[in-house]
Amino acid sequence: MDQALTLKQINRQLTPYTQANPKRSVWEIFSTLVPYLGIWILATFLLKQNVHWCYVLPLNILGGLFMVRAFIIFHDTCHGSFFKSKDINRWLGRFTGLLTFTPFEAWRQAHNRHHASSGDLDRRGVGDVWTMTSDEFRKASKLKRLGYRLYRNPVVMFGLGPFFMLLISNRFAARTDKKSVKNSIRLTNLVLLIWILALSWLIGFKTFLMIQLPIIFVGGLIGIWLFYVQHQFEETYWSKSEQWDVIQAALKGSSYYKLPALLHWLTGNIGYHHVHHLRSGIPFYNLARCHAQTDLFRRVPGLSIKESLKTVKLRLWDEESQRMIAFQEL
Repeated sequence: MDQALTLKQINRQLTPYTQANPKRSVWEIFSTLVPYLGIWILATFLLKQNVHWCYVLPLNILGGLFMVRAFIIFHDTCHGSFFKSKDINRWLGRFTGLLTFTPFEAWRQAHNRHHASSGDLDRRGVGDVWTMTSDEFRKASKLKRLGYRLYRNPVVMFGLGPFFMLLISNRFAARTDKKSVKNSIRLTNLVLLIWILALSWLIGFKTFLMIQLPIIFVGGLIGIWLFYVQHQFEETYWSKSEQWDVIQAALKGSSYYKLPALLHWLTGNIGYHHVHHLRSGIPFYNLARCHAQTDLFRRVPGLSIKESLKTVKLRLWDEESQRMIAFQEL
């Protein structure tokens, strides 16, 4: 990492990549939503022809992958990076938010807080994965330890998590939320209810569930996994507020997930998370080029798929050794 570069100098290098290309953005929308719609139509047709659900399931899995791409578009609109127009970003975000069961304004505000505090031990708790330090875990009550163990259990996080996050958690606002956030959630819930009722009337509620639930599970599972592995690896970055550094939080605390080209495409290049956290205004289709053409990023270590699977056992941040550790290491 080049410590000599200031944030201002880095931003100057990255600014050319923040320019959204309207034609490219439209193509990304087209290449995501058209296949997603086609999968829905084909799956509905097959089920209405009494094709067994098991043979339709691969289509639903593919639909989940395109749901991830739709979420990445939604994610970029929340950062205002997908189009130059704020209004276009906002309306596209609301629409893709419906496809991914996520209220635009609520998620946008929470995610921006995540970017402003990622890696800061004193500002945990909004838009991130619940992470305790080893010292906090030792001092916690038995009930809190149990809750944390359940939360970090892979079956709970990746098995129940997709349904809880998309179908339950996203439906409710906190008492402390701003009025705009509460209205965003209420309006999203209302439109989703109308859409579900209309689609159920058109194709049947059972058919709707047989298609939508697997898509939600696959899309949510991949989404949670990506969000998890982006910050929950052994040599990640956590620091107290007084020592917290935005550059280090991006370059050391956000992973460069080295995926095959097809998976990078399906996940909207979110594997270049170190680039995204350093400059969130870069559209996802510019992230790979920015990484390849910027000297600063060439020294960022990559995380392979095999290495990422080992992160599942890492549950606590150990301030003494400055790394994530497993429960057994306590």
